[in-house]
Amino acid sequence: MNTPSHASSVVTNERGSRARVANWLDRQAPFVFVLPTVLLILAFSIFPLVTSAYLSLTRFELGEGGYQLTFTGLRNYVRLFSGSQQYHFTGVFRAPGIISIATIVIAWLAVLVWFYRYLASERRSVMGTLGRLIAAAAFLALVWLAANTLGGGGALGSLMVTIFYVVLGVALQFLIGLGLAYLCTLPLVGGRFFRLLFFLPLMVTPVGIAYMFRMMADTSVGPLAPVWSWLGLGQIAWAADPWLARLVVVIGDTWQWVPFMFLVMLAALEGTSREQIEAAQLDGASAWRVFRDVTWPSIAPVAASAVLIRLIEAFKIVDLPNVLTNGGPGIATESMTLHAFIEWRALNLGGASAVAYMLFFVSTIACVSFFQFVVRRARGDQA
Repeated sequence: MNTPSHASSVVTNERGSRARVANWLDRQAPFVFVLPTVLLILAFSIFPLVTSAYLSLTRFELGEGGYQLTFTGLRNYVRLFSGSQQYHFTGVFRAPGIISIATIVIAWLAVLVWFYRYLASERRSVMGTLGRLIAAAAFLALVWLAANTLGGGGALGSLMVTIFYVVLGVALQFLIGLGLAYLCTLPLVGGRFFRLLFFLPLMVTPVGIAYMFRMMADTSVGPLAPVWSWLGLGQIAWAADPWLARLVVVIGDTWQWVPFMFLVMLAALEGTSREQIEAAQLDGASAWRVFRDVTWPSIAPVAASAVLIRLIEAFKIVDLPNVLTNGGPGIATESMTLHAFIEWRALNLGGASAVAYMLFFVSTIACVSFFQFVVRRARGDQA
């Protein structure tokens, strides 16, 4: 009499067990499928970081039947700041003048005012204060370094040259990309053609761009030599002048990366609410007021994120200075990545790793500070 009910209960229990097993497998699926990929990525990321960190504390020497690593502590880092590599990394110092002292004093005053305003606010925190101390220390160190290496008698090292590439290059790329994107949102003839034209440089390899600009900048036999001659600018030895050579590198890098900024900002501009823009225009606002009060607040988060992505990439610049000038004249156009590559090519693996880790520290502080103080604020978060 109880057999059918007993059989139905067994079937129900089996179905419940299968459902629990299926639910458990569904919950574990992300770990099963994602975990191997995460572990693989971490292995390829952490292993080079740990290995290069150890190499930066050693001296690499070739020997019979292999090589030898001798632990030297922080000697490779000391050489970058006060040893034989100081001229290469931090530059050649000159006697401080009135302008350099005034620049350092202004920087200190600006940092003190910034800290005072933060400490007087209600959103202060221990982590926020610590982060601002690190960012302020890095900023003041760079200002001091620039003030003591720029000008007569001084020379920039690979650290300040990299900062020059990053600051000037990313600023130009953003401004030009934003301007071109704004023009392409206007009802102009040939808008689709120019959108495609502005995108093309992004499809060219950096080495190809470097060789192209090397030929174009040749004022003697290059394709633009007649133009330079007609303008009275022929036979300019730009590769022998440190600042002209750096500017050529920045121009080439800008030409390569403007399309990225153009595409991102074009998408942001086209996503702006047309109703708000039309309402502002009906109220009699000028084009500049519409852009400042309506368009820019809408695209600011996207703009800040795009600049952050370019900052991360700009710190790694190596192709253009290597092909265009080979780091010259002398070491005037060497970025930190190229500096590390040259040390590696000379089999100074410890020195190359030390430069690479300094690049890691500088770029991390710069990008994290930009994210905290610019990107988050543009998104409406409290920095």
